[in-house]
Amino acid sequence: MVDNSYLGSSDEVNKLMERVEATFIKHFANANRRKGINILRPKAKRERHRVTYSLGFFSGCTAALLVALIFIARARNIIEAKGSTQYMENMFPLYSLFGFVVLHMIMYAINIFFWRRYHVNYPFIFGFKQGTELGYREVLLLSTGLATLALASVLSNLDMEMDPKTKDYKAFTELLPLGLVTLVLLVIICPFNIIYRSSRFFLLHSAFHCLCAPLYKVTLPDFFLADQLTSQVQAIRSLEFYICYYGWGDFKQRRNTCTSYPVYDIFNYIIAMIPYLWRFIQCLRRLYEEKDSMQGYNALKYFSTIVAVCVRTTYSRRTNSLTWKVLAWTFSAIAATASTYWDIVIDWGLLQRQSKNRWLRDKLLVSHNFVYFGAMVCLCISFYIPENDCDFKHCFYFLLVS
Repeated sequence: MVDNSYLGSSDEVNKLMERVEATFIKHFANANRRKGINILRPKAKRERHRVTYSLGFFSGCTAALLVALIFIARARNIIEAKGSTQYMENMFPLYSLFGFVVLHMIMYAINIFFWRRYHVNYPFIFGFKQGTELGYREVLLLSTGLATLALASVLSNLDMEMDPKTKDYKAFTELLPLGLVTLVLLVIICPFNIIYRSSRFFLLHSAFHCLCAPLYKVTLPDFFLADQLTSQVQAIRSLEFYICYYGWGDFKQRRNTCTSYPVYDIFNYIIAMIPYLWRFIQCLRRLYEEKDSMQGYNALKYFSTIVAVCVRTTYSRRTNSLTWKVLAWTFSAIAATASTYWDIVIDWGLLQRQSKNRWLRDKLLVSHNFVYFGAMVCLCISFYIPENDCDFKHCFYFLLVS
């Protein structure tokens, strides 16, 4: 219908399209016409039936294993059994790492779904290689696959713990989480063209740029990844617990003595600051290159968060000190207010009084206003998560609810 209309047959429109294509190819494709045309006119990506089937299979496995875990825990009264407190204090931070990662991957898959629905060209925005970008089905497949492995490991751990024949092999039982983490890391760095190698290497490339933040020009994938990592402080601390628990040999006696080591406390501070420090340095790099004052204000926002993290971490170890309590609340309030205002007003462009969409903005990608108000409320709730001074269990539950 469009091809037969005036727009489809107009010489002026065709000439305009040719000029746009020529300009794009010259400036964004290094004069490579084939590359430019592939970007401007991407071929529809074929949906593979095996991805859909595998997604359904692993989703069913995840649901079945989760139900089995709940019934086994209730039927055998694991929560109230002797030694269960010590067992849970060790196992929960080990396995909560996978919970944080799976939840984050599911949220990313939801983002991709809505980006596609509302025609956001996210492969071009992020700079993914043409045809290698992951759809929401692929991301959900990876998340449900990881969830299946994690839950299977939990059930195996419980079964070996309760079975009299294998109860004496406590050291081997404790190695299951470490084995799963090792497997995941090996898959990520695997050089063979399996399990979405292009996306894995793209992630590693961006992670390396975050690690060496001052040395590389800041691109959108780099600061997007660093920004995502700021919400995964507890997952990064779980990795620290892995190093301490297995490196110091606590898993052999099934005890947790990590907090008794001064070096563990020092790294607890450092690890909590790393994601915010990466963003802080990236903002300074962009301020130097682009001479944009907003990047300086953004750097101050992340600096206030770094100070708040340090003060709150100190207060969590000195809970009887009124001075540290006041300082923790003060700096946390400043950092939370600055971050909330920046995200809602600067990044999202909302809360505009003169907008035709009251308290939102003029141009809305989603036609339903309640979506934006709900996002603002959810963002405000998330800042009440005590991510720097709570234990793993309560943080995980609070994150799940929010």
